Amino acid sequence: MEQHHPFTWVGAAGVHDPTTAALVTSGLVAAGLIAFAFRVRSQLADTERALVPEPRVTARGIAETLTEAVTGIAEAGIGHHAERFVPLLGTFFVLILCSNLVGLLPGFSPPTSDINITLGLGLVAFVMYNVYGIQAHKASYVKQFLGPMLLMAPLMLVIELVSHAFRPASLGIRLFANMFADHQVLETFTSLTKLVVPVIFYAFGSFVCLVQAFVFTMLSAVYIGLAISHDH
Repeated sequence: MEQHHPFTWVGAAGVHDPTTAALVTSGLVAAGLIAFAFRVRSQLADTERALVPEPRVTARGIAETLTEAVTGIAEAGIGHHAERFVPLLGTFFVLILCSNLVGLLPGFSPPTSDINITLGLGLVAFVMYNVYGIQAHKASYVKQFLGPMLLMAPLMLVIELVSHAFRPASLGIRLFANMFADHQVLETFTSLTKLVVPVIFYAFGSFVCLVQAFVFTMLSAVYIGLAISHDH
């Protein structure tokens, strides 16, 4: 029996492999964000005008709101001097949020409903928080994996290595599972009912998109905070 696949614009363009389609959609999201960034940059070029609040919704206003939100997440998860990590965390938040939201558009599937994409994001977070930890502690960073007692160091090393190795998988699987389920629910109810009910699930889906972007970014901030902390 032939399996039915819902219509997508990427599929209509001849891309049928799910992972390839997710990569293509991610590329489209990234291209849109780059165009948005150039728009914001042009609005900030006039430094005097940039100091005056915009009377309406603009690209600059949206960017400022997002920056404030991500800065708050960074400060909550990392503490002092968190502004250094806002570019990375901001990239996570905006990219994941937009990738989630694009799944609410007819004919698109969210890239974050593909496990390869979300595990890739988790791996980037894993690599970066370890890089920041090494930068902060140099060779002493290894002490985080050994625990407070030398006698327990071999056991603690194994436990810590397993714990750290699980983090990127945890980040990726959590995001994938929630977005895959959200997209399936939205797709099912939209196909069954055309009025009222889909609106409710679109609102709920938007909330899930925001929450999942927040959770991934917050956990990444917490991992960075633990890696660079001097209190062990």
